[in-house]
Amino acid sequence: MNPIFDPEAYSPAQIAANVESLGVTKARLPLLPMAMLGMLAGGFIGLGALYYTLVVSDPGLGFAAGRVFGGVVFSLGLILVIVGGAELFTGNNLLAMAWADGKISSGELARNWLVVYITNAIGAIALAAVVYWSGHGTMNDGAVAQQYLKIAAVKTAMPFAEAFFKGVLCNLLVCLAVWLCMAGRSVTDKVLAIVFPISAFVAAGFEHCVANMYFIPLAIFLRGSVEAPAGANLATLDWPGFMSNLVPVTLGNIVGGSAMVALVYHFIYRHGAKS
Repeated sequence: MNPIFDPEAYSPAQIAANVESLGVTKARLPLLPMAMLGMLAGGFIGLGALYYTLVVSDPGLGFAAGRVFGGVVFSLGLILVIVGGAELFTGNNLLAMAWADGKISSGELARNWLVVYITNAIGAIALAAVVYWSGHGTMNDGAVAQQYLKIAAVKTAMPFAEAFFKGVLCNLLVCLAVWLCMAGRSVTDKVLAIVFPISAFVAAGFEHCVANMYFIPLAIFLRGSVEAPAGANLATLDWPGFMSNLVPVTLGNIVGGSAMVALVYHFIYRHGAKS
């Protein structure tokens, strides 16, 4: 037997069937559990972003080491979502498989995405407020708070097209991480499947809409109480700037996850398959 398809792991064709079946379950969750799980996911991704910021605020690591190590610790967010259980908008772009096969309606797909997106935002922004009130940004003599300002200033000043394509590449990797998780049978399998794709998108500087729902609001909260970092232009660091980032990144995430992962695998493994 080909060792790639070890009996202890699901094959790609089995993953496709499982992703489609799970998509039906997710699309038909009652509203209250869906909303609560969405808020959890927003907070979980925010915790990964918090961990990342703490790491990259240390200039002693150097550029490459800081980005890669920061990406590894950012993986905490998706680990919590997958292992702990939560509804994440970017991962739920894989519901497009069940939709393409006619297992869920367009209305069910739109309901899931809308509810999960809004509640992800509530969870992420609520965590940002708690982190702000906790004084977390004062760590390392205020370097952590300044790092949040640097990160958010770059995001809110990003041109539409750049944000869109960084969103595409980000969710290509996020949905591949979720896909690979579905091959594993143990928590260890799932964690290992998550770390490399997630750390790759973070290290490369790609854009994740739910992470930005934490990064940018927290920086806006901090802006009035923290000295601007040297060389940082904070002119776009406000709520309109937040939305100017969120719109193209969200659109890019949908294309990257739904079109480039879900629909591609649908046509490879599920198109024409019998129920």
